[in-house]
Amino acid sequence: MFLRGRKLIAIKKDEDIKKMREAGRIVAQVHNLMRQMVRPGISTGELNQAAEELIYQAGAVPSFKGYGGFPAGLCISIDDEVVHGIPGERILMEGSIVSIDAGAYLDGFHGDAAISLPVGDVDEDKARLLKVTEESLYQGIEQARIGNRLGDISHAVQSHCEKQGFTVVRDYVGHGIGANLHEEPQVPNYGPPHRGVRLQENMALAIEPMVNLGKHHVKVLSDGWTVKTLDGKPSAHFEHTIVITAEGPLIMTEL
Repeated sequence: MFLRGRKLIAIKKDEDIKKMREAGRIVAQVHNLMRQMVRPGISTGELNQAAEELIYQAGAVPSFKGYGGFPAGLCISIDDEVVHGIPGERILMEGSIVSIDAGAYLDGFHGDAAISLPVGDVDEDKARLLKVTEESLYQGIEQARIGNRLGDISHAVQSHCEKQGFTVVRDYVGHGIGANLHEEPQVPNYGPPHRGVRLQENMALAIEPMVNLGKHHVKVLSDGWTVKTLDGKPSAHFEHTIVITAEGPLIMTEL
């Protein structure tokens, strides 16, 4: 997600993790609602409004709204938009893919996750892009274990995607998370294994592969937010907030 400043490494107390789990549950509920609503003919603004209403009704606030001046509760990115798309009047069209990034802040802690969905029927390339990107997320999560290094997560994501002929975005990465939406360490989706920060118990991370059908290069549009692929080819985005435990990675942002 957004990269605006640096905070301390994201190690949490047990009571903090319980609070993060509740924030993450709200994000999961938002994504469940989005799966039901996404269809040809609906606007990105309608999706955003429904998501914000759910977050507020749950007693939380949207993490993204107002963050660095971002105007909405969701980031909604379509086809060649990678991340940070601004919801509005744009209508979803049959055959597109849409990435929906949601965050919720509750009782002092954030949850952050993203999904990418087909709008109606999509072609084989887009369907495979969605499948491989989601798989790469779970490949990365599997490496989020005590004693591993940050690069093990990064390498797992990159190697899975590149074996399937896709590329991972370099300019935007995952991050630590907790009382702040973005904390150290940054979590790249590329790089060699066995390098970087040693992973510790109760470290909270937002792991988020952004994967392109074409080359990895991106550009930011004149709105200052929307990131698109430079070659105009589609991109997909999946993300979970996880906490590293003695039993393995615990996903905060699923029902």
